[in-house]
Amino acid sequence: MHEPDVTQRFSNRVDDYVRYRPDYPAEIIAWLRDTAGVTSAWQVADIGAGTGISSKLFLDAGHSVTAVEPNAPMQAAARHWLGGYKRFHAIDGRAEATNLADTSVKLISVAQAFHWFDAAAVRSEWKRILHPDGLAIIYWNSRRLTGSRFLESYEQLLRQFGTDYASVAERYPDADAMKHWFGTGLVATHRLDHRQSFDFEGLRGRLLSSSYAPAAGQQNHEPMLAALRKLFDATAENGLVHFEYDTRVYLGRVI
Repeated sequence: MHEPDVTQRFSNRVDDYVRYRPDYPAEIIAWLRDTAGVTSAWQVADIGAGTGISSKLFLDAGHSVTAVEPNAPMQAAARHWLGGYKRFHAIDGRAEATNLADTSVKLISVAQAFHWFDAAAVRSEWKRILHPDGLAIIYWNSRRLTGSRFLESYEQLLRQFGTDYASVAERYPDADAMKHWFGTGLVATHRLDHRQSFDFEGLRGRLLSSSYAPAAGQQNHEPMLAALRKLFDATAENGLVHFEYDTRVYLGRVI
């Protein structure tokens, strides 16, 4: 990851990240099987694995997973959460320098982290660690910004109080960027619906899991939470608000 502080952005948010960040649709696994013949025998390298949310997706499908994560608190959370899986292993490493052996994995998994990587530098590293027949799947949950009063107002709240929300939001690649990155190696793309529902404490934790949300003691932290409470009270139905996501998936060879 090419910015000096990127690997530490979530160090003080691990607990909220584990509890409140969205997982990924299990349908991804069936899609991989049907689209590219991926089976549970494929060894997975989950790069930028964070607290292990994406690793669990593949572990539950029977894969052996090596989580590559440079942030020590997040890696520790993954080890604690997923340590009961005999097929789970976590190592220190970055997307551009994974510390994995040559041709050691069949599938690279990257969830919600690709925008933090040096997209040019990772190419040679991933070609090195992938089996000659291996593939890379890059996917993320894209929060919908419109469609309900809650979604639209939450976006406004982030733009008002987020420390660097606009610059982080702009980092996410669009479809054209991902197709260009894979080039002729692109195998398939997919989109899935996904959802989270929260009471107020869950909504609070979801917001505070974001690296651009002012933390306790920082300017705008308390005003942000007051605005969040007001937003929840105005938009909740039966005590819940709903995040709607488009889960975007790109699969291909690294060439």
